[in-house]
Amino acid sequence: MIKLIISGCNGKMGGVVTKIAAEDEIMETVAGFDINTDNANGYEVYDNPENYKERADVIIDFSHPLMFEKTIDYAVKTKTPIVVATTGLDENQKKKMLDASKEIPVFFSANMSVGVNLIIELAQKAAKALEEKFDIEIIEKHHHRKIDAPSGTALAIADGINEALEEKKEYIYDRHSVRKKRSPSELGIHSIRGGTIVGEHEVIFAGEDEIIEIKHTAMSREIFAQGAVTAAKYIFGKDAGLYDMKKLITG
Repeated sequence: MIKLIISGCNGKMGGVVTKIAAEDEIMETVAGFDINTDNANGYEVYDNPENYKERADVIIDFSHPLMFEKTIDYAVKTKTPIVVATTGLDENQKKKMLDASKEIPVFFSANMSVGVNLIIELAQKAAKALEEKFDIEIIEKHHHRKIDAPSGTALAIADGINEALEEKKEYIYDRHSVRKKRSPSELGIHSIRGGTIVGEHEVIFAGEDEIIEIKHTAMSREIFAQGAVTAAKYIFGKDAGLYDMKKLITG
């Protein structure tokens, strides 16, 4: 059995990860980290990772950026591999994660869905082929409780597109305050928040008299939880390093 700690266990995603892990015959959730220490999921929950004195094989972090730092520090101290699925990390926190990967296995993806990571690859191929004659726009939609905007996934798609381009694009998040025509050097990123939208990402390539669209719609949170559990099994037993969904998909 792989002994699992879920950070952010009492959040919406933490609850779904708990369910998916319970259904996996080789996973056993032994503890949770959360500011809410309710243990309704059947395992002990700690608001401070330092208070957990047992050992686990891997951590899945679906918490808040403030909880992330305590969790990554605990992972490094105990040499526990970690899957980081928390969004909205700042540059210092990303550096902290990168530094941790020099000592332990760290799996990070802005989106744990295999499908989303596939559209990044498709968008890269399209951008390379259409670079000179098509404008590129990204639209992302999420539920009204989501804190960060644009989503980490939208930024990952934009970064993937820029990697494929000869001439890098400038990210434009808001045009309402500037009255001028769109520059070819722009890559627009737009956020919509409303209702219970789980997650939708669309890449639009707009040319002369034709439009090409690449779109992914998440119908439930289970696809992200399943991806995180799969990632946890993937990094179990791996050497220190930074791993991502592309490495998981390609083996």
